[in-house]
Amino acid sequence: MSTAPQTKPPSPAIVFDTLNGYLRTAALRGAIELDLFTAIAEGNSTPAAIARRIHAAEKGTRVLCDYLTVIGLLTKHTASYTLTPEAATFLNRNSPAYIGTATGFLSMPEMTAHFSDIASVVRKGGVLNQAGTTAPDHPVWVEFARSMAPVLRMPSELLAQMLLTEFPAECRVLDLAAGHGLFGVAVARHNPKAHVVAVDWAPVLAVASENAEKAGVASRHATLPGSAFDVDFGGGYDIVLLTNFISHFDVQKNETLLRKLHTALNPGGVAITLAFIPNEDRVSPPLDATFALIMLGTTPAGDAYTFPEYERMFRNSGFARSELRFLSPTPQRVIVSYK
Repeated sequence: MSTAPQTKPPSPAIVFDTLNGYLRTAALRGAIELDLFTAIAEGNSTPAAIARRIHAAEKGTRVLCDYLTVIGLLTKHTASYTLTPEAATFLNRNSPAYIGTATGFLSMPEMTAHFSDIASVVRKGGVLNQAGTTAPDHPVWVEFARSMAPVLRMPSELLAQMLLTEFPAECRVLDLAAGHGLFGVAVARHNPKAHVVAVDWAPVLAVASENAEKAGVASRHATLPGSAFDVDFGGGYDIVLLTNFISHFDVQKNETLLRKLHTALNPGGVAITLAFIPNEDRVSPPLDATFALIMLGTTPAGDAYTFPEYERMFRNSGFARSELRFLSPTPQRVIVSYK
């Protein structure tokens, strides 16, 4: 007698977990603000010890630690807590890979407010106000430059090392929408013959200049304030850096910009695009795929473009070929487009 396979009945857990998803954000943001992960890394493991270290109520500390255990950032043994490998690496303020500063940008009200009415965003097909985060001199980009720099330090180093193998001699680099400037700064650090011109809004470029000064490359790091679409950045460049930028705009506007960049590049020059690039199914990998919703909610016409879509935009703008590369061990992917 055969027995039919038992199917698991549907559970509403995913629905409630998702509706309560804001608690995950709030708990993590609060724990970072309290420096809870650093406190545990220092050896404070019980609610009482942690509470003393972070100057909080013992009950509140215990409840927050239990919640962080449930979502996978802490482990609990009887009445004491330890960090998971992820928390120890990325959320302990004394770790060289600390990225807790990202909360300053990712959870700022000017960003989260865009997602308070997703139904209306979906009906419209883009951000509810006129320009979203693509508005001229939008203040979120100064916070982005300061908060997200630690997150992008490793990708900037890996990208600079990759470029050094292809451009070991003197070269000119155009760092477009430079933000914190780390990508251009890293290229200048690794190649003492590289000269960088960073383009962004003036208040954002002030942060990039600070980082160039700290890295000791300020003499080879110039700034050009203004919109990448309007400013005249001249020519004679060997490398153009497009890091997390052209996903904010529609195909037509991107191709207009890429034609401008193609003209600015020397023969044999390359455009380097760092972006969240989903596979053609648009649902994998998860981090890249879900970026499409961020673009939908914060820009008039941006998207998480697939590699074939990027390839087509660059080809239509005069580039000979594009290739997709990985920045291992980070999940980031890079497109190298050759003039």
